[in-house]
Amino acid sequence: MRGGGNMQGMMKQMQKMQKQMAEAQEELGTMKFEGTAGGGMVKVTVSGHKEVLDIALDPAVVDPEDIEMLQDTLIVATNEAFKKADEHANSTMGKFTKGLNIPGMF
Repeated sequence: MRGGGNMQGMMKQMQKMQKQMAEAQEELGTMKFEGTAGGGMVKVTVSGHKEVLDIALDPAVVDPEDIEMLQDTLIVATNEAFKKADEHANSTMGKFTKGLNIPGMF
């Protein structure tokens, strides 16, 4: 049976990589990423699984006459936090798919 041992070795490698990927995903979920806007007056913290965990507002940014500015700074801070989470996920998870060239995978 030619190549049988090689296939078995490849399967073990894949199982090991799958376990490492699951551990990396779990660790990513425990990480926090912060985005800021308005000179730090708005801070948004998200998890590595892209869940908003916290929003902190400096009272000076809350102007009832300019709600649009507050909304804009919240959007900017949230997008920045998500971008940081994405970049970390891509660098962490990308090492598992490096060279595989699988569409849709990190």
